[in-house]
Amino acid sequence: MLEELEKRGVPFLRELDAAGGPDREARRAEWKEMLCREEYGFLPPPPKALRWRETMRDEQYCASKASFSKVTLEAELEEGLFSFPIDFVCPAGPGPHPAVVHISFSPDVPDKYMPTEEIIDHGFAVASFHYETVTSDDGDFEKGLAGVLFGGRRPDDGAGKLALWAWAAMRALDFLLEQPQIDPKHIAAAGHSRLGKTALLASAMDERFGAVCSNNSGCGGAAISRGKGGETAERIYSVFPFWFCRRFEGWSREIEKLPFDQHLLLALTAPRLLYVTSAAEDAWADPDSEYLGCLAASRAWEAMGLRGLAGPDRPPRAGERFAEGAVGYHLRPGSHYFSRRDWQGFLRFLEDKGWK
Repeated sequence: MLEELEKRGVPFLRELDAAGGPDREARRAEWKEMLCREEYGFLPPPPKALRWRETMRDEQYCASKASFSKVTLEAELEEGLFSFPIDFVCPAGPGPHPAVVHISFSPDVPDKYMPTEEIIDHGFAVASFHYETVTSDDGDFEKGLAGVLFGGRRPDDGAGKLALWAWAAMRALDFLLEQPQIDPKHIAAAGHSRLGKTALLASAMDERFGAVCSNNSGCGGAAISRGKGGETAERIYSVFPFWFCRRFEGWSREIEKLPFDQHLLLALTAPRLLYVTSAAEDAWADPDSEYLGCLAASRAWEAMGLRGLAGPDRPPRAGERFAEGAVGYHLRPGSHYFSRRDWQGFLRFLEDKGWK
């Protein structure tokens, strides 16, 4: 598939060699700035202060295998106060436990996309939040976090909704880092579909995440945009312009002129752990392009002396899983969904890398 990268004219491949150089931090800062300026918008800065209060606690959750707390986070911003709820489920015992921040489509625990008891059985804690409690999934920038920050007047490079949800995931991470039963070096971000894009962005922008799982994230996520099948950059921006910054509109119509592609987003997780999952029938997300994104991004890990994607130079086949390198990938049978099989593959990947 290396020939496919050349055929599609994917840029910003050799530049990833700088990921392992002495000026790594400077290059990383430049890449983050470029992604935010041209595609996602600039994330808000960390809050001046973050407070939380527990509103419910169940010490006998899952037949006493875990505790379950409902927590309200309150962030003190320059523009004002903003609060949103998270759910925190932690295995019983002192730990320290690895954890996942799950950006969720619903407030339910468990949820159809989040098999909470199975996550607990793997020894992981999970902090989840319903993404629309942060800001609505539409063009309204007057309510929620968007309203506090912009009051309906968002600049052209201002954060789109993906960036605002990613910022909230970082605040859930802030909370977990203050919990004594959580292992601070082993906290991952995870999400499905648009929230898989969000998880990748959160990991790219915040190195405190030790790993990320992007499930069926497709266009604007793990999939290479140039030559992509299914949903294209032009299509996604025409339907969901509020996910991105306004500057991305022009690029979306001429994606071949964008100075980078989605592998740059993936590469910003290096040298940490990246796991991308695709579904064989999810043509809209385009598994081949998601796999190609992993293949292209692997150059960043290799520049650091690590193994990236340990997969073949061909399109993946349904049922295949490649998990030997720091970049993991699997293609499961079926359609667009965050299944137990996806969770199990990701958690097993982390366990095999020493996340116990």
